[in-house]
Amino acid sequence: MKGEFQEALTQLEKGKGISREVLVKAIEDALSSAYKKNYGKASNIVARLDKQTGEAQIFSVKKVVEKVSDPKSQITLEDARKKKKGDINLEDTLEIELTPKDFGRIAAQTAKQVIIQRIKEAERGLVFETYKDKVGSLVSGTIQRISQRNIFVDLGKTEAILLPREQLPKERYRVGDRLKAYLLEVKNSSKGPQLTLSRTYPEMVRKLFEMEVPEIYEGIVEIKAVSREPGARSKIAVYSKEKGVDAVGACVGMRGMRVQAIIKELGGEKIDITQYSDDPVTFITNALNPAQISQVILDESKKTATVIVPDNQLSLAIGKEGQNVRLAAKLTNWRIDIKKETELAEKESAAKAKAAEKLFSKPEPVKDILDIPGVGEVMKNRLSESGIHSLEDVVRVGKEGLLEVPGIGKATATKIFEAAKAMLEG
Repeated sequence: MKGEFQEALTQLEKGKGISREVLVKAIEDALSSAYKKNYGKASNIVARLDKQTGEAQIFSVKKVVEKVSDPKSQITLEDARKKKKGDINLEDTLEIELTPKDFGRIAAQTAKQVIIQRIKEAERGLVFETYKDKVGSLVSGTIQRISQRNIFVDLGKTEAILLPREQLPKERYRVGDRLKAYLLEVKNSSKGPQLTLSRTYPEMVRKLFEMEVPEIYEGIVEIKAVSREPGARSKIAVYSKEKGVDAVGACVGMRGMRVQAIIKELGGEKIDITQYSDDPVTFITNALNPAQISQVILDESKKTATVIVPDNQLSLAIGKEGQNVRLAAKLTNWRIDIKKETELAEKESAAKAKAAEKLFSKPEPVKDILDIPGVGEVMKNRLSESGIHSLEDVVRVGKEGLLEVPGIGKATATKIFEAAKAMLEG
């Protein structure tokens, strides 16, 4: 384990990207395990590896005590001074070499698998640290294998998985194809880092534009919102932070080259690029492109927008199976209700007619006490003298109140009360 070992250690450090200290510690642990397996299971055994020569030594670590209660881990001061020259005192720790003559051969055989395992663990840790900070970014790799619709992608240092639910509906995958995807999640498990990719996540569209459009990468143009139905259509709202820079034009590119490159990457998925606005009416109007909008009526309390369109624009505004209005609603975060101009006109006409009818209709005749059967002017005057001037007063005082009016008996009081009550209700 001399010169050759030193060279192998250097190659592992450079080739695997693992520090020499990690490798040496892994080998020392393996040598300790090898000794315990072949020469005894003492718990106080440690291995020391010379980083310069590669020579390995085994030591028994013991504590110097006045009286020994555990010979495996303790030694008296007298015996310690016999084994080690120099100053040594109680409570000190003494390392006694136990390296067997044939230990090099046995250790190499026993420790091999342990060392390999430790190196693998270190590699896994390095991979996890490398990719955990890349969550939310795009990664590229080669399709390595396909198993039960799961796509396994070789990213170079590790493997990632593209689950069926994260695949584009109409996209076909073949072993050996290059693939670009959104790094959705990185988990650390006993089997090593598990990387999950996505081709359907809305933010993938944003990342593709950041890669393709320099103005977005530089922060001149900002993507304010993204809505997506993977494999079919996406909408993005863009905004320019600098006057004179056309945000939509920057994303489209010369002759549409930039957006076409992204559409190609997404397997032909259509992309609508719209101008963002702080004004909800303008933003909703832009989001419903390519349909022409006549009017937008907002209900702030319900976060609902009623959008009026010409009759011939209704199907365009709604889109195939409601896709255009659905994506616009997600993009703007408003609930959008599309209505035709004729439908609005009919409602307005009906409302005007109802108002006119109410305005010009004859008012209902005012009902009077004299309308009560059997009540004449004399009876009316008597009721009036008792403070009963209307049908409402009759009902208010009730039968008992009517009995106090001169000339009204129980039968008449009941008859007047019931008649007044019926007239008010009907």
